[in-house]
Amino acid sequence: MALKFYKKGQGYYTRLGTAAGLGILSIYGCYALYNKLAVLLDDDYLGPVKGVWTQALVPVVLLAIFAWFIFKIVNTPKYADFMIATEGEMKKVSWSSKKEIVSSTKVVIITVAIVAVLLAVVDHAFAWFFNWIGVLQVI
Repeated sequence: MALKFYKKGQGYYTRLGTAAGLGILSIYGCYALYNKLAVLLDDDYLGPVKGVWTQALVPVVLLAIFAWFIFKIVNTPKYADFMIATEGEMKKVSWSSKKEIVSSTKVVIITVAIVAVLLAVVDHAFAWFFNWIGVLQVI
């Protein structure tokens, strides 16, 4: 059985990124399962040798199933066409320049600092007012 890729040259980076992301999640999940099985099989319920094989083989088989599933997702026409269209739309996006991003970030930081100072002033004013009328005791 040969591996056939649906629309082989199209949507390469989107499909590769999707497969890589799902692969990383699968590897992490199988590693966590491996560690969990080490704890569960620690009492030698299956015997020392069978426990080690179970601990190692279950995550490997599960990882192989995940790899097949990821390949199928990336190459199913419905999903592959979506990823191809997504990559096409991302090429049309007008990305901001570094200068615009830096200036926008400065504006946001300054605005947040001004709002923080104003809120602190209002908070102290209310604390003083409630202390003055005897509702709140400020320490």
